[in-house]
Amino acid sequence: MIEGIGPKSNAMLARAGITTRDQLVKLGAVRAFLAVKATGAAPSLNLLWGLDAVISGQHWQEVAKHSRTALLMELEERAQEKR
Repeated sequence: MIEGIGPKSNAMLARAGITTRDQLVKLGAVRAFLAVKATGAAPSLNLLWGLDAVISGQHWQEVAKHSRTALLMELEERAQEKR
């Protein structure tokens, strides 16, 4: 279980094969979010903010406020790469 992430989010991550903070850090928030989506789950963007918060050590609301645009841009870029 990854500390700082709720049980439902941890379950979604586990279904994507992400069970440790080290794995999360190695993948990055956006790739981990996309891995969760690839399992058929429909995570909200709050998961993305939460994943980045665990990696950066910030509160998820701070991530949403200050890193939102950069994360959304990366998410769009990565999603386009898969098409």
